[in-house]
Amino acid sequence: MELQIDHISKRFKDKKAVQNISLKLTPGVWGLLGANGAGKTTLMRIIAGIMQPTSGHVLYDGIPIRTLGEEYRNIFGYLPQEFGFYHEFTVRDYLAYVAALKGIPERQSRRRIHELLERVSLQNVSGKKISRLSGGMKRRVGIAQALLNNPKVLILDEPTGGLDPGERVRFRNLLSEFAHDRIVLISTHIVPDVEYIATCHAMIKDGRLLATGTTEELVKLVEDKVWSCRISPDTVPEYESKLRIVSLRNEDDGNVSVRYLAKRPCNAWSEPAVPRLEDLYLWLFPQSSGKTDRRYGA
Repeated sequence: MELQIDHISKRFKDKKAVQNISLKLTPGVWGLLGANGAGKTTLMRIIAGIMQPTSGHVLYDGIPIRTLGEEYRNIFGYLPQEFGFYHEFTVRDYLAYVAALKGIPERQSRRRIHELLERVSLQNVSGKKISRLSGGMKRRVGIAQALLNNPKVLILDEPTGGLDPGERVRFRNLLSEFAHDRIVLISTHIVPDVEYIATCHAMIKDGRLLATGTTEELVKLVEDKVWSCRISPDTVPEYESKLRIVSLRNEDDGNVSVRYLAKRPCNAWSEPAVPRLEDLYLWLFPQSSGKTDRRYGA
């Protein structure tokens, strides 16, 4: 099983949203990482067949998805950033409605809906109207509808928005199990959601593919750019003004531990830190409002 993204580009008037991206997705969890506006949602919509690329093709097992048509939709699941529903639908009725649209036989859909309501912890609110649910519960309904047809290719665009930490852990575990023999692509800017469950990651910026690889492979790109040191609290504003700070932590001795990104240490007592995927993300996608000091290559 293989989903090939072959030289995909998408232009909107004078803006290039996606620029010549090629990827070959195989079974497992794939993380699509990038800041807001990087082109993730546009690429996802093209893979879903909702939007046509300006150039390039998406192929499933070597056949363009446009040629496969209904056959591709039958093995495909998709959760957009915003999914629509009728406000008067209950959770169970909505899932039954989506199952009917997907052509799932009624007896099979009843079993599948019952299973999914338990898997996403919605069985106790299955009779409630979706409009009365919390944001996190609505997101779980969206996840359930994407899984209804037991898809071989599952595309999830920012799936954990609104989920609390416990829900996110359960969701990650569900995906890890589900992706054993399926292709799962998760678009997110919340790095911890995919850092440990993704087989591979693709990082895009300004519509271009920057890097692909496993977590272990990608963190090598910043293994000499992550530092830690302890400073006094009164110097924190100075460090924040000149460095790309990853984290600050108050210590028992009254000092502050600083983890920062830079091409070289900013003081004599800084030590190299073990890089994480989040460090690479922050290195590639710095906050536009952040201040850095060129002396340290930050």
